[in-house]
Amino acid sequence: MSRRLNRTVNIASGNLLPINYPELAAKELPPKDQLFYRIARMVCRLILLFFRRWNVSGKENFPLTGGLVVVSNHVSYWDPVVVVSALDRQVYFMAKAELFKIPLLGPLIVRFGAFPVQRRGFNRQSIRYALNLLRSQRIVGIFPEGTRSRTNNLLPPHEGAVALALKAKVPILPVALIGTRGIRSKVRVKIGRPLNISGLEGNKVKEGEYQKFSKKIMEEIERLINE
Repeated sequence: MSRRLNRTVNIASGNLLPINYPELAAKELPPKDQLFYRIARMVCRLILLFFRRWNVSGKENFPLTGGLVVVSNHVSYWDPVVVVSALDRQVYFMAKAELFKIPLLGPLIVRFGAFPVQRRGFNRQSIRYALNLLRSQRIVGIFPEGTRSRTNNLLPPHEGAVALALKAKVPILPVALIGTRGIRSKVRVKIGRPLNISGLEGNKVKEGEYQKFSKKIMEEIERLINE
């Protein structure tokens, strides 16, 4: 899988060809959507503060500039909202393509900067778009597990986050989410230190290296959860 993914990323990123459909052009959100994003984030922060008694630690680890891949554990539909609320820069989340077909929800998450990705196979346009975002000094959000965990146990990670970060030459920021399931528990967010994987050479990655580093990222998230 890692070889195929690496080959797909190489093809997609070669010349950064134009995206075929306009909604995936890697550019800043329109001013009205930027304002909407900031207002919505502020409202979500207030809701999390007063109703979920949330706490965010590790803010000093969050880079204020530069491209960045943000990765997190995933147990609840609340998770993207919590991550967006915890970080002071806009996060462009990879979201499963099915969500964009849901009335009201689809247009809403587009205004938040989310973009679709197929859960099965490899979507070259989405990969290319993510690389464009990262190379434009923006943040791409990914849940490495690929789906919500039904328990508190972390699921085996996919390799996309590592492949994108390596190809775009940006760090990975691990974020641990605790208590996001349900509507009553206290929510805690722990921001870890950025992980630099630039030591890997894109064309010389050995079989299993992507999975090795993906597991290390999940181990760091697990450490944050348990500390």
